[in-house]
Amino acid sequence: MNFLRFVNGSFKIITRGSALYYSWVTFLILLIVWGGFGYSHQLAHGLIVTHMRDSVSWAFYIGNFTFLVGVAAASVMLVIPAYVYHWKPIKEIVIFGELLAICAVIMCLCFIVVDIGSPLRFWHMLPGIGILNFPSSLLSWDFFVLNSYFILNLIIVVYLLYCHFYKKEYKVSFVVPLVLFSIPLAIGIHTVTAFLFNALPGRPFWNSALLAPRFLASAFCSGPAILLILFQILRKITKFEIKDEAIWTIAELMVYAMFIYLFFTVAELFKEFYSGTENILYWKYLLFGIGKNHEIVIYSWSSIIMGSIAFLLFLIPGTRKNFITLNIGAVLIYGSVYIEKGIALIVPGFTPDTLGQIYVYTPSITEVRTAVMIFSGGFLLFTFLSKIAIAIVFEDYSINTLNSKKSEDRVKEVPIAM
Repeated sequence: MNFLRFVNGSFKIITRGSALYYSWVTFLILLIVWGGFGYSHQLAHGLIVTHMRDSVSWAFYIGNFTFLVGVAAASVMLVIPAYVYHWKPIKEIVIFGELLAICAVIMCLCFIVVDIGSPLRFWHMLPGIGILNFPSSLLSWDFFVLNSYFILNLIIVVYLLYCHFYKKEYKVSFVVPLVLFSIPLAIGIHTVTAFLFNALPGRPFWNSALLAPRFLASAFCSGPAILLILFQILRKITKFEIKDEAIWTIAELMVYAMFIYLFFTVAELFKEFYSGTENILYWKYLLFGIGKNHEIVIYSWSSIIMGSIAFLLFLIPGTRKNFITLNIGAVLIYGSVYIEKGIALIVPGFTPDTLGQIYVYTPSITEVRTAVMIFSGGFLLFTFLSKIAIAIVFEDYSINTLNSKKSEDRVKEVPIAM
Protein backbone atom coordinates (compact mmCIF):
# COMPACT_ATOMS: atom_id res chain seq x y z
CA MET A 1 0.00 0.00 0.00
CA ASN A 2 2.83 2.44 0.88
CA PHE A 3 4.55 1.69 -2.40
CA LEU A 4 1.33 2.34 -4.34
CA ARG A 5 1.07 5.73 -2.65
CA PHE A 6 4.63 6.45 -3.70
CA VAL A 7 3.79 5.50 -7.31
CA ASN A 8 0.63 7.61 -7.18
CA GLY A 9 2.58 10.59 -5.84
CA SER A 10 5.20 10.19 -8.55
CA PHE A 11 2.52 10.07 -11.24
CA LYS A 12 1.02 13.31 -9.95
CA ILE A 13 4.43 14.98 -10.16
CA ILE A 14 4.87 14.23 -13.86
CA THR A 15 1.34 15.33 -14.75
CA ARG A 16 1.89 18.83 -13.37
CA GLY A 17 4.32 21.47 -14.55
CA SER A 18 4.93 24.78 -16.23
CA ALA A 19 4.11 25.74 -19.82
CA LEU A 20 7.77 25.12 -20.71
CA TYR A 21 7.56 21.59 -19.29
CA TYR A 22 4.38 20.78 -21.24
CA SER A 23 5.91 22.22 -24.43
CA TRP A 24 9.02 20.05 -24.04
CA VAL A 25 6.94 16.91 -23.40
CA THR A 26 4.69 17.67 -26.39
CA PHE A 27 7.73 18.21 -28.61
CA LEU A 28 9.20 14.83 -27.60
CA ILE A 29 5.88 13.06 -28.15
CA LEU A 30 5.62 14.55 -31.65
CA LEU A 31 9.14 13.30 -32.42
CA ILE A 32 8.23 9.84 -31.11
CA VAL A 33 5.16 9.77 -33.38
CA TRP A 34 7.17 10.98 -36.39
CA GLY A 35 9.87 8.39 -35.75
CA GLY A 36 7.28 5.71 -35.01
CA PHE A 37 5.80 6.02 -38.51
CA GLY A 38 9.29 5.47 -39.89
CA TYR A 39 9.72 2.36 -37.78
CA SER A 40 6.29 1.08 -38.85
CA HIS A 41 7.57 1.25 -42.44
CA GLN A 42 10.46 -1.03 -41.41
CA LEU A 43 8.08 -3.42 -39.64
CA ALA A 44 5.90 -3.62 -42.75
CA HIS A 45 8.67 -4.13 -45.32
CA GLY A 46 11.57 -5.52 -43.30
CA LEU A 47 15.21 -4.46 -42.97
CA ILE A 48 15.47 -4.01 -46.74
CA VAL A 49 14.22 -0.42 -46.22
CA THR A 50 17.43 0.26 -44.27
CA HIS A 51 20.75 0.62 -46.07
CA MET A 52 22.25 -2.36 -44.24
CA ARG A 53 23.31 -5.22 -46.49
CA ASP A 54 25.45 -8.34 -46.19
CA SER A 55 28.61 -6.24 -46.62
CA VAL A 56 27.64 -3.86 -43.78
CA SER A 57 25.33 -5.78 -41.46
CA TRP A 58 26.04 -3.75 -38.33
CA ALA A 59 25.45 -0.08 -38.89
CA PHE A 60 23.59 2.93 -37.47
CA TYR A 61 21.51 0.97 -34.96
CA ILE A 62 24.48 -0.89 -33.48
CA GLY A 63 26.50 2.33 -33.50
CA ASN A 64 23.85 4.02 -31.36
CA PHE A 65 23.69 0.95 -29.14
CA THR A 66 27.45 1.08 -28.57
CA PHE A 67 27.35 4.80 -27.84
CA LEU A 68 24.51 4.46 -25.33
CA VAL A 69 26.24 1.62 -23.50
CA GLY A 70 29.02 4.12 -22.87
CA VAL A 71 26.54 6.73 -21.65
CA ALA A 72 25.07 4.17 -19.26
CA ALA A 73 28.52 3.25 -17.94
CA ALA A 74 29.41 6.90 -17.38
CA SER A 75 27.40 7.16 -14.16
CA VAL A 76 30.43 5.62 -12.46
CA MET A 77 32.12 9.02 -12.93
CA LEU A 78 29.78 10.36 -10.25
CA VAL A 79 29.64 7.25 -8.09
CA ILE A 80 33.41 6.96 -7.50
CA PRO A 81 34.03 10.46 -6.03
CA ALA A 82 30.71 10.35 -4.17
CA TYR A 83 30.83 6.97 -2.46
CA VAL A 84 34.47 5.89 -2.68
CA TYR A 85 35.97 9.26 -1.68
CA HIS A 86 32.85 10.53 0.14
CA TRP A 87 32.80 13.87 -1.68
CA LYS A 88 29.50 15.44 -0.58
CA PRO A 89 28.94 18.04 -3.38
CA ILE A 90 28.71 15.21 -5.93
CA LYS A 91 26.99 12.76 -3.57
CA GLU A 92 23.84 14.90 -3.76
CA ILE A 93 23.56 14.50 -7.54
CA VAL A 94 24.59 10.86 -8.05
CA ILE A 95 20.94 9.92 -8.46
CA PHE A 96 20.83 11.76 -11.81
CA GLY A 97 23.72 9.70 -13.11
CA GLU A 98 21.81 6.57 -12.14
CA LEU A 99 18.64 7.87 -13.81
CA LEU A 100 20.65 8.52 -16.98
CA ALA A 101 22.04 4.99 -16.80
CA ILE A 102 18.52 3.51 -16.52
CA CYS A 103 17.27 5.43 -19.54
CA ALA A 104 20.41 4.68 -21.57
CA VAL A 105 20.12 0.92 -20.98
CA ILE A 106 16.45 0.98 -22.04
CA MET A 107 17.44 2.79 -25.25
CA CYS A 108 20.23 0.22 -25.79
CA LEU A 109 17.73 -2.62 -25.66
CA CYS A 110 15.40 -0.74 -28.01
CA PHE A 111 18.18 -0.40 -30.59
CA ILE A 112 18.82 -4.14 -30.35
CA VAL A 113 15.11 -4.81 -30.95
CA VAL A 114 14.95 -2.63 -34.07
CA ASP A 115 18.22 -4.07 -35.38
CA ILE A 116 17.08 -7.69 -35.29
CA GLY A 117 14.19 -6.91 -37.64
CA SER A 118 11.10 -8.54 -36.19
CA PRO A 119 10.63 -7.69 -32.48
CA LEU A 120 9.29 -11.22 -31.97
CA ARG A 121 12.85 -12.51 -32.31
CA PHE A 122 13.73 -10.81 -29.04
CA TRP A 123 12.28 -13.75 -27.10
CA HIS A 124 15.46 -15.65 -27.98
CA MET A 125 17.28 -13.33 -25.57
CA LEU A 126 15.02 -14.09 -22.61
CA PRO A 127 16.57 -16.46 -20.02
CA GLY A 128 14.61 -19.66 -19.55
CA ILE A 129 12.56 -19.04 -22.68
CA GLY A 130 14.96 -18.39 -25.53
CA ILE A 131 18.28 -19.99 -26.40
CA LEU A 132 21.00 -17.68 -25.08
CA ASN A 133 23.89 -20.11 -25.61
CA PHE A 134 25.27 -18.97 -22.27
CA PRO A 135 28.19 -18.85 -21.46
CA SER A 136 29.76 -19.48 -24.87
CA SER A 137 28.00 -16.56 -26.56
CA LEU A 138 29.40 -13.09 -25.85
CA LEU A 139 26.02 -11.63 -26.79
CA SER A 140 24.44 -13.51 -23.90
CA TRP A 141 27.08 -12.03 -21.56
CA ASP A 142 26.29 -8.55 -22.89
CA PHE A 143 22.58 -9.09 -22.31
CA PHE A 144 23.27 -10.38 -18.80
CA VAL A 145 25.49 -7.47 -17.66
CA LEU A 146 23.22 -4.83 -19.24
CA ASN A 147 20.13 -6.13 -17.50
CA SER A 148 21.97 -6.63 -14.21
CA TYR A 149 23.20 -3.04 -14.37
CA PHE A 150 19.70 -1.81 -15.21
CA ILE A 151 18.05 -3.72 -12.35
CA LEU A 152 20.73 -2.61 -9.88
CA ASN A 153 20.35 1.09 -10.73
CA LEU A 154 16.57 0.80 -10.72
CA ILE A 155 16.59 -0.70 -7.22
CA ILE A 156 18.93 2.03 -5.92
CA VAL A 157 16.92 4.89 -7.43
CA VAL A 158 13.50 3.59 -6.38
CA TYR A 159 14.69 2.85 -2.85
CA LEU A 160 16.30 6.28 -2.36
CA LEU A 161 13.28 8.15 -3.73
CA TYR A 162 10.93 5.98 -1.66
CA CYS A 163 12.86 6.86 1.51
CA HIS A 164 12.85 10.56 0.66
CA PHE A 165 9.14 10.42 -0.10
CA TYR A 166 8.36 8.98 3.35
CA LYS A 167 10.96 11.13 5.13
CA LYS A 168 12.95 8.10 6.24
CA GLU A 169 16.70 7.65 6.46
CA TYR A 170 17.92 5.13 3.92
CA LYS A 171 19.91 2.15 5.16
CA VAL A 172 23.56 2.77 4.39
CA SER A 173 24.28 -0.94 4.78
CA PHE A 174 21.84 -1.63 1.93
CA VAL A 175 22.58 1.23 -0.47
CA VAL A 176 26.37 1.56 -0.35
CA PRO A 177 27.17 -2.09 -1.29
CA LEU A 178 24.78 -1.84 -4.24
CA VAL A 179 26.31 1.45 -5.37
CA LEU A 180 29.84 0.09 -5.06
CA PHE A 181 28.84 -3.07 -6.95
CA SER A 182 27.55 -0.82 -9.77
CA ILE A 183 31.15 0.33 -10.42
CA PRO A 184 32.48 -3.01 -11.76
CA LEU A 185 29.16 -3.59 -13.52
CA ALA A 186 29.44 -0.22 -15.25
CA ILE A 187 32.93 -1.14 -16.42
CA GLY A 188 31.68 -4.60 -17.35
CA ILE A 189 28.86 -3.49 -19.65
CA HIS A 190 31.18 -1.51 -21.93
CA THR A 191 34.00 -4.04 -21.70
CA VAL A 192 31.75 -6.89 -22.82
CA THR A 193 30.35 -4.71 -25.60
CA ALA A 194 33.91 -4.05 -26.76
CA PHE A 195 34.59 -7.79 -26.64
CA LEU A 196 31.68 -8.32 -29.07
CA PHE A 197 33.71 -6.39 -31.64
CA ASN A 198 37.14 -7.44 -30.44
CA ALA A 199 36.45 -11.20 -30.63
CA LEU A 200 35.86 -11.18 -34.41
CA PRO A 201 39.23 -12.15 -35.95
CA GLY A 202 37.79 -11.69 -39.44
CA ARG A 203 37.38 -7.96 -38.72
CA PRO A 204 40.98 -6.68 -38.20
CA PHE A 205 39.86 -3.09 -37.60
CA TRP A 206 38.28 -4.13 -34.28
CA ASN A 207 40.75 -6.87 -33.41
CA SER A 208 42.78 -4.83 -30.93
CA ALA A 209 43.46 -5.31 -27.22
CA LEU A 210 43.06 -1.54 -26.77
CA LEU A 211 39.44 -1.49 -27.96
CA ALA A 212 37.89 -2.10 -24.52
CA PRO A 213 40.03 0.55 -22.71
CA ARG A 214 39.27 3.01 -25.52
CA PHE A 215 35.56 2.30 -25.16
CA LEU A 216 35.68 3.00 -21.44
CA ALA A 217 37.74 6.17 -21.79
CA SER A 218 35.38 7.60 -24.42
CA ALA A 219 32.37 6.63 -22.29
CA PHE A 220 33.74 8.60 -19.35
CA CYS A 221 33.78 11.66 -21.63
CA SER A 222 30.38 11.52 -23.35
CA GLY A 223 28.10 10.60 -20.42
CA PRO A 224 29.33 13.31 -18.01
CA ALA A 225 29.16 15.83 -20.89
CA ILE A 226 25.37 15.35 -20.95
CA LEU A 227 25.14 15.71 -17.18
CA LEU A 228 27.23 18.90 -17.11
CA ILE A 229 24.77 20.71 -19.37
CA LEU A 230 21.74 19.09 -17.73
CA PHE A 231 22.75 20.24 -14.24
CA GLN A 232 23.11 23.83 -15.41
CA ILE A 233 19.68 23.77 -17.07
CA LEU A 234 18.00 22.22 -14.03
CA ARG A 235 19.37 24.72 -11.55
CA LYS A 236 18.07 27.58 -13.70
CA ILE A 237 14.52 26.31 -14.21
CA THR A 238 13.96 24.34 -10.97
CA LYS A 239 14.91 24.40 -7.29
CA PHE A 240 17.65 21.89 -8.00
CA GLU A 241 20.94 23.05 -6.48
CA ILE A 242 24.47 22.06 -7.41
CA LYS A 243 27.69 23.81 -6.48
CA ASP A 244 30.05 25.08 -9.16
CA GLU A 245 32.88 23.06 -7.62
CA ALA A 246 30.96 19.85 -8.30
CA ILE A 247 30.60 20.75 -11.99
CA TRP A 248 34.27 21.68 -12.24
CA THR A 249 35.31 18.42 -10.55
CA ILE A 250 33.31 16.40 -13.08
CA ALA A 251 34.96 18.40 -15.87
CA GLU A 252 38.41 17.72 -14.38
CA LEU A 253 37.71 13.99 -14.26
CA MET A 254 36.69 14.18 -17.92
CA VAL A 255 40.11 15.65 -18.78
CA TYR A 256 41.83 12.51 -17.47
CA ALA A 257 39.47 10.30 -19.47
CA MET A 258 40.05 12.38 -22.63
CA PHE A 259 43.82 12.16 -22.25
CA ILE A 260 43.70 8.38 -21.81
CA TYR A 261 41.42 8.04 -24.83
CA LEU A 262 43.67 10.19 -27.04
CA PHE A 263 46.77 8.34 -25.84
CA PHE A 264 45.24 4.92 -26.64
CA THR A 265 44.13 6.16 -30.06
CA VAL A 266 47.59 7.49 -30.91
CA ALA A 267 49.14 4.20 -29.73
CA GLU A 268 46.76 2.29 -32.00
CA LEU A 269 47.53 4.51 -34.98
CA PHE A 270 51.29 4.17 -34.43
CA LYS A 271 51.04 0.38 -34.33
CA GLU A 272 49.01 0.22 -37.54
CA PHE A 273 50.88 2.79 -39.65
CA TYR A 274 54.41 1.95 -38.47
CA SER A 275 53.98 -1.79 -38.98
CA GLY A 276 52.33 -1.20 -42.36
CA THR A 277 50.51 -4.54 -42.58
CA GLU A 278 47.62 -5.17 -44.94
CA ASN A 279 45.22 -4.34 -42.09
CA ILE A 280 46.15 -0.67 -42.46
CA LEU A 281 43.64 -0.62 -45.34
CA TYR A 282 40.74 -0.11 -42.91
CA TRP A 283 42.41 2.83 -41.20
CA LYS A 284 43.21 4.37 -44.58
CA TYR A 285 39.56 4.11 -45.58
CA LEU A 286 38.58 5.77 -42.31
CA LEU A 287 41.10 8.63 -42.36
CA PHE A 288 41.93 9.22 -46.03
CA GLY A 289 39.56 7.16 -48.15
CA ILE A 290 40.40 4.57 -50.78
CA GLY A 291 40.40 5.62 -54.42
CA LYS A 292 37.17 7.53 -55.08
CA ASN A 293 35.61 6.40 -51.82
CA HIS A 294 35.93 9.17 -49.23
CA GLU A 295 32.44 8.88 -47.74
CA ILE A 296 33.34 8.73 -44.04
CA VAL A 297 36.56 10.76 -44.06
CA ILE A 298 34.64 13.89 -43.13
CA TYR A 299 33.06 12.08 -40.18
CA SER A 300 36.35 10.71 -38.83
CA TRP A 301 38.17 14.04 -39.03
CA SER A 302 35.18 15.90 -37.61
CA SER A 303 35.29 13.56 -34.62
CA ILE A 304 39.06 14.03 -34.21
CA ILE A 305 38.93 17.82 -34.47
CA MET A 306 35.97 18.20 -32.11
CA GLY A 307 37.54 15.86 -29.57
CA SER A 308 40.90 17.69 -29.70
CA ILE A 309 39.29 21.12 -29.26
CA ALA A 310 37.20 19.82 -26.35
CA PHE A 311 40.30 18.36 -24.71
CA LEU A 312 42.09 21.72 -24.86
CA LEU A 313 39.05 23.57 -23.49
CA PHE A 314 38.80 21.16 -20.56
CA LEU A 315 42.56 20.97 -20.01
CA ILE A 316 43.08 24.71 -19.43
CA PRO A 317 41.67 25.69 -15.99
CA GLY A 318 40.54 29.11 -17.25
CA THR A 319 38.33 27.67 -19.99
CA ARG A 320 37.27 24.68 -17.89
CA LYS A 321 35.88 27.00 -15.21
CA ASN A 322 34.21 29.34 -17.68
CA PHE A 323 30.68 28.09 -18.29
CA ILE A 324 30.57 29.27 -21.91
CA THR A 325 33.72 27.42 -22.99
CA LEU A 326 32.85 24.52 -20.67
CA ASN A 327 29.52 24.02 -22.42
CA ILE A 328 31.09 24.36 -25.86
CA GLY A 329 33.60 21.67 -24.88
CA ALA A 330 30.83 19.41 -23.51
CA VAL A 331 28.87 19.65 -26.77
CA LEU A 332 32.01 19.02 -28.83
CA ILE A 333 33.09 15.94 -26.87
CA TYR A 334 29.55 14.55 -26.98
CA GLY A 335 29.43 15.03 -30.76
CA SER A 336 32.93 13.62 -31.19
CA VAL A 337 32.19 10.39 -29.32
CA TYR A 338 28.77 10.01 -30.98
CA ILE A 339 30.28 10.24 -34.47
CA GLU A 340 33.16 7.95 -33.51
CA LYS A 341 30.83 5.26 -32.17
CA GLY A 342 28.03 5.70 -34.70
CA ILE A 343 29.96 5.88 -37.97
CA ALA A 344 33.74 5.86 -37.52
CA LEU A 345 33.77 2.61 -35.52
CA ILE A 346 31.18 0.48 -37.30
CA VAL A 347 31.53 1.20 -41.03
CA PRO A 348 35.34 0.82 -41.38
CA GLY A 349 35.09 -2.56 -39.65
CA PHE A 350 33.13 -3.83 -42.67
CA THR A 351 34.76 -1.75 -45.40
CA PRO A 352 36.32 -3.17 -47.52
CA ASP A 353 34.48 -6.45 -46.96
CA THR A 354 36.16 -9.86 -46.86
CA LEU A 355 36.13 -9.97 -50.68
CA GLY A 356 37.79 -6.57 -50.96
CA GLN A 357 34.64 -4.85 -52.20
CA ILE A 358 33.53 -1.44 -50.93
CA TYR A 359 29.86 -1.01 -50.14
CA VAL A 360 29.07 2.63 -49.45
CA TYR A 361 26.82 2.78 -46.40
CA THR A 362 24.89 5.79 -45.18
CA PRO A 363 21.88 5.60 -42.80
CA SER A 364 18.51 5.59 -44.57
CA ILE A 365 15.72 7.97 -43.56
CA THR A 366 13.98 4.97 -41.97
CA GLU A 367 16.99 4.31 -39.74
CA VAL A 368 17.23 8.00 -38.80
CA ARG A 369 13.52 8.24 -37.95
CA THR A 370 13.66 5.05 -35.90
CA ALA A 371 16.67 6.40 -33.98
CA VAL A 372 14.81 9.67 -33.38
CA MET A 373 11.89 7.67 -31.96
CA ILE A 374 14.12 5.80 -29.52
CA PHE A 375 16.15 8.82 -28.41
CA SER A 376 13.00 10.92 -27.96
CA GLY A 377 11.43 8.15 -25.89
CA GLY A 378 14.57 7.97 -23.76
CA PHE A 379 14.64 11.74 -23.28
CA LEU A 380 10.96 11.71 -22.32
CA LEU A 381 11.52 8.99 -19.74
CA PHE A 382 14.54 10.83 -18.36
CA THR A 383 12.48 14.03 -18.17
CA PHE A 384 9.80 12.27 -16.12
CA LEU A 385 12.28 10.55 -13.81
CA SER A 386 14.29 13.74 -13.27
CA LYS A 387 11.12 15.69 -12.47
CA ILE A 388 10.17 13.09 -9.87
CA ALA A 389 13.68 13.11 -8.36
CA ILE A 390 13.86 16.91 -8.18
CA ALA A 391 10.40 17.21 -6.60
CA ILE A 392 11.05 14.55 -3.95
CA VAL A 393 14.72 15.21 -3.15
CA PHE A 394 15.11 18.95 -3.69
CA GLU A 395 11.60 20.40 -3.48
CA ASP A 396 10.51 18.44 -0.40
CA TYR A 397 7.56 16.71 -2.08
CA SER A 398 6.54 13.87 0.25
CA ILE A 399 3.65 11.80 1.58
CA ASN A 400 2.81 14.76 3.85
CA THR A 401 2.40 16.97 0.78
CA LEU A 402 0.13 14.39 -0.81
CA ASN A 403 -1.99 14.05 2.34
CA SER A 404 -2.30 17.82 2.80
CA LYS A 405 -3.52 18.22 -0.78
CA LYS A 406 -6.11 15.51 -0.21
CA SER A 407 -7.28 17.35 2.92
CA GLU A 408 -7.60 20.60 0.98
CA ASP A 409 -9.62 18.85 -1.72
CA ARG A 410 -11.97 17.43 0.92
CA VAL A 411 -12.48 20.88 2.46
CA LYS A 412 -13.34 22.26 -0.96
CA GLU A 413 -15.94 19.52 -1.42
CA VAL A 414 -17.80 20.37 1.82
CA PRO A 415 -20.93 22.43 0.91
CA ILE A 416 -21.13 25.87 2.49
CA ALA A 417 -24.20 26.30 4.72
CA MET A 418 -26.41 29.21 3.75
